[in-house]
Amino acid sequence: MNNLSRSLILVATIAVAGCGTTTTSRSLSGSAIGAASGAVLGAIGGNAGLGAAVGAGAGLLGGFLYDQHKKGNID
Repeated sequence: MNNLSRSLILVATIAVAGCGTTTTSRSLSGSAIGAASGAVLGAIGGNAGLGAAVGAGAGLLGGFLYDQHKKGNID
């Protein structure tokens, strides 16, 4: 997977990672959205499994960071 694919996964995941109202729901929804989009982009690049793993990780982190920002813990 090239850097453009990874960047697109990260941007797309962070954009939609905040679905939910609790830390857990935001992190899990971000992870699921990231895994799905990562699998699609990974399939284009030739490795859907790796794309899903990278997307899930980025989504998990994005959802958590969004939750902390909404709670005022991160500026």
